[in-house]
Amino acid sequence: MIDVIIAGGGPTGLMTACELRLHGVGVLVLEQAPAPTDVVRSLGMHARSIEILDMRGILERFLALGTKHPAGGFFAGIPKPPPERLDTAHPFTLGLPQPITDRLLAERATELGAEIRRGTAVTGLRQDESGVTAELADGSHVSARYLVGCDGGRSTVRNLLGIEFPGEPSRVETLLGEMEATAPPEEMAAVTAEIRKTQLRFGIGPVGNGRYRVVVPAAGLSADRAVPPTMDEFRARLNAVAGTDFGVHSPRWLSRFGDGTRQAERYRSGRAFLAGDAAHVHPPTGGQGLNLGIQDAVNLGWKLAAAVRGWAPDGLLDSYQAERHPVATEVLDNTRAQMQLMALEPGARAVRRLVTRLMEFEEVNRYLVESIHAIDVRYDLGPGPEPVGRRLRDMPVGDGRLYEHLHAGRGLLLDRTGELSAAGWADRVDHLVAESPALAEPAVLLRPDGHVAWAGSDRAGLEQALTRWFGVPS
Repeated sequence: MIDVIIAGGGPTGLMTACELRLHGVGVLVLEQAPAPTDVVRSLGMHARSIEILDMRGILERFLALGTKHPAGGFFAGIPKPPPERLDTAHPFTLGLPQPITDRLLAERATELGAEIRRGTAVTGLRQDESGVTAELADGSHVSARYLVGCDGGRSTVRNLLGIEFPGEPSRVETLLGEMEATAPPEEMAAVTAEIRKTQLRFGIGPVGNGRYRVVVPAAGLSADRAVPPTMDEFRARLNAVAGTDFGVHSPRWLSRFGDGTRQAERYRSGRAFLAGDAAHVHPPTGGQGLNLGIQDAVNLGWKLAAAVRGWAPDGLLDSYQAERHPVATEVLDNTRAQMQLMALEPGARAVRRLVTRLMEFEEVNRYLVESIHAIDVRYDLGPGPEPVGRRLRDMPVGDGRLYEHLHAGRGLLLDRTGELSAAGWADRVDHLVAESPALAEPAVLLRPDGHVAWAGSDRAGLEQALTRWFGVPS
């Protein structure tokens, strides 16, 4: 029996596979598509996802192929500069087309020993107290101790589990594609700048090799959003919105997306879990979707590995939903708000003008930027000092950096006193005695996802936290 089956080989599924393999958990990734897609759904990563890559020692691979952009200007497209002194060592957005992100994560998962099967769709599920069996499209079956559904907004796994997906259906639809154009670049830039004074769901920008990424509002809602638009539909909408079709031709890919907003009522059903778009869908405003999924994966991965390895304390697996469901709820709300701020009605435009003025206050701008970049997340871990529940930014520790000590995905006791111990948990938690000028607390206990589980100097409190998050001592 396989340890964990992951249905879906996108960023969420691949990141989950990487996290599990750090702990030696056997992983099989089942991806329905026969080959990696070239559709560029996401254009990059926000600060928290960049931190995660740094925590796992693979950030340089992504930086080498991406472009750094300022962290501001993502909330409803309101053009404000990034606030000063964001609480991160990576105060930028990394521009990187999703197919490259997918490839780098797949390479990492394979390096770590995950098996990835493409062209393999899950069509049925059954589970009992010992495991989950997935029926595949070819009639074969595979069994595992656990299964994670990372198979997107139309998740087959979610439907098979009978998990409700309440929310609002799409009200508007947007066409998206990559193609060539005959119009001069300066003409396209001028027309785009003029239209975007009011219609923020429109845009044309170069992506290299003579191609352009084109975004334009659709005329209505399609009967089946999985069916890509035609070039004739693109040209008609460009003419309707911009007064010209810019001579677009030779598409590399075409797609469409809506503004539906839904969230799974629960993220777990027995031995099966949901993550990424299978658990939540929302408009792409703010570019949060891929990032939210990667952060789901890092929250779930170590907990699932603990269950497989047999040291997970009671309630650890259920803490995945308890922590991540509220985070996604907040993201759904901020995308709803952003869509309202991008609407064309006079009332919505008046509110946008008001929010634009409010963002001139540094505190307001910082609040919105940190929410988009997910560096404001604090899990409710119960009473404790301010850091408890929050992730720690990277900081100098001894002769190195904090994140250099998180590459293996283990817990970390960062001890400035030299008087504490995690000896009974040495197979799960590293103990680092070192000074860190940026850390106010005498010591902190970090979970594998980088969030603070305990802070202080009390030995009894430390042992309680170790037992709560890392099980009984060995």
